[in-house]
Amino acid sequence: MTTLAELRKGYHAAIGEQIVRFSVRSGVSYPNFADGSSRSSVLISNGIAETLDYSDSEVESLPGQRTGSLFESLTCRLIEEAFNALAHMRTGRWQYLTTQTRISGFEQYRHLDLLDKMVSDHRDLSAALGHGYIVTPDIVIARSPASREEVNSLEVFLDDHATASLTPFLESNRSTSLPFLHASVSCKWTIRSDRSQNTRTEALNLIRNRKGRLPHIVAVTAEPLPMRIASLALGTGDLDCVYHFALDELSLRRCARRCLALKTKRRCWVRWLTGTGCGTSATCRWTWLSDMVYLGSERGARRWWLSRRGRQYPIK
Repeated sequence: MTTLAELRKGYHAAIGEQIVRFSVRSGVSYPNFADGSSRSSVLISNGIAETLDYSDSEVESLPGQRTGSLFESLTCRLIEEAFNALAHMRTGRWQYLTTQTRISGFEQYRHLDLLDKMVSDHRDLSAALGHGYIVTPDIVIARSPASREEVNSLEVFLDDHATASLTPFLESNRSTSLPFLHASVSCKWTIRSDRSQNTRTEALNLIRNRKGRLPHIVAVTAEPLPMRIASLALGTGDLDCVYHFALDELSLRRCARRCLALKTKRRCWVRWLTGTGCGTSATCRWTWLSDMVYLGSERGARRWWLSRRGRQYPIK
């Protein structure tokens, strides 16, 4: 049986082989999930690439749309392989799609087809309701309704056709049986402010327009800058979770970069004040206090530390 660690390693290897390309700007090479105009993005992304053993090979670059579709395909394959490995925990017939499937093809959103037809036929409704409520997620995970034979496969549980005759979970209760949308996955190779808002808009449409159980709504990204990831992750509940394709490598490199910046200062107030590691990473032996230290405000760093210990420090 394939382990999760092996699936993750294969996922990273496929991304490095099929998607990652390197560019050069001002004499500095960086992978194509970095923002070449941001020094922090270049440093962190190069650290991730180094950790994952991504090398600068002589291959032609990929257009942005092709990069996104490959990222969706590889992420969908990882999800499918992980689900299949856990089939004993999640039984049923599952579908994994990356073909920009309209949500109106699923049980919770089947009513949107009728609404879309009415809006198209009546100009007044179109002006009042607008368009754009039928979302097409990058990846959808769906579960097909069960037959009575499946329900009774181990022992007879449904012995009367008049019982449970309204639930959409049984395919015999619908003339046209549609699968249930289990999860909607938005894949963003990189994040910019406009695209992060698109992800939120899609999530809000899924929440607002459902009739039935809400699917899981998640995002997957390769964006190296934590602040841009936070534009999605620090929300108000519209997204269930934001996943990074190499979170462990991102955390390690971001911590290492900050520690390097602290070490190069002539006077490292962090070590002088504490003399201990911070525990943000198992490999980090330097304290990660606050952005004041990183920005070079030694007085601010010392005041911050002493205030935590309940002492006042006069600033002159």
